[in-house]
Amino acid sequence: MSDGALSQDEIDALLAGVDSSALGSPSPAPAAVSGGGSEDERKAIQDFLSGTVSAQSSNLSMMTGKDVSFRGPNVIAMTREDLLQQLPDMVTAVKADFNSGFPGEHSFIFPEKTAKAIASLMNKEENITLDEMAMSVIGEVVSQLVGSQITALTDKTGNKSIASVSPEAANVPKAVAALPGGTFMCATYQLTLGDGESHQLWEIYGPQVSSDIAQALGSPAAAGPAFSGMDTGTMSGMGTMPGMGAAPGAGAMPGMGMAGMGPMPGMGMAGMGAMPGMGAMPMNAANVQPVQFSSLIPQPTIQEQGNIGLIMDVFMEMTVELGRTRKLIKEILGMGEGTIIELDKLAGEPVDILVNHKLIAKGEVVVIDENFGVRVTEIVSPMERMSDMG
Repeated sequence: MSDGALSQDEIDALLAGVDSSALGSPSPAPAAVSGGGSEDERKAIQDFLSGTVSAQSSNLSMMTGKDVSFRGPNVIAMTREDLLQQLPDMVTAVKADFNSGFPGEHSFIFPEKTAKAIASLMNKEENITLDEMAMSVIGEVVSQLVGSQITALTDKTGNKSIASVSPEAANVPKAVAALPGGTFMCATYQLTLGDGESHQLWEIYGPQVSSDIAQALGSPAAAGPAFSGMDTGTMSGMGTMPGMGAAPGAGAMPGMGMAGMGPMPGMGMAGMGAMPGMGAMPMNAANVQPVQFSSLIPQPTIQEQGNIGLIMDVFMEMTVELGRTRKLIKEILGMGEGTIIELDKLAGEPVDILVNHKLIAKGEVVVIDENFGVRVTEIVSPMERMSDMG
């Protein structure tokens, strides 16, 4: 039973004055996942990550403008206490949980020195401070790393629903970094950033995530036995069934002899008698009826239709979107007056009309009494909206 005293980790967190809720305070250790931490699971994760190292090096080299190289990874099954012993006192922890495909905990941890080096290269700034802008830079770096992994996982597993949350970075004492409970997989990388100095980076997969990924990649231990629960011992003492000859060319099932099998009355196959109590079942094609399936589109009930009146006076945000584009942080920081931003829409294409960020219609821009407006030209069908949600 605890005497109410604070642990050293809790003391460190209180002295740092950091609100651990920003990253999600460490939760009590969950029950271990079956098969979690097995050697086959570890090897499946390591082999997969090793195949992404080249792409990760190219991505970071392009983002920083330096010759960045990844080495590793070395994947080990460990606990929170094991990892804390390896980490420096201050770290930049980035949560990048998977929210679909293989949902669960996933994060990266950079030493404070490494995070500063990467942010300095990205922002072209010396002696950088790990402020909010620098944290967004590190978040963008992790977003690129995770994106490469998702692409590779999709190719290898065929799972097209894999996605992760937007990475959230924070520079915190190691004691308040959000780490999974129980035994999880930790990949350790060595990287150089063109300065000749070696940096370390840790990637953490929660127990459920690593187990699911290993199973999808074909880990024998994670997948479990393909067939169990049936005794394949010799079926001795079961004589032959009368009227049942062996199928021509059919081999015996290993370990399942049928010698000495007594007769089973009432059963016949090509010479077997009819089973008592069962008459012949006429197979007339005229009696076959096509199967009727219900509609997959949910239909509102009378009560649901009546309840819609309760929210008729609720305000919703409507947005007209001309187009979108994606830019690197360094490109955004380099913008000034006169900068032209090219969008993903062609000239003359209809604009998108969104309600609460969901596409509901398309239209064309008009001018009414010197004010801009939009004329609705197309309503997005419910099926299209449902496909977007999926």
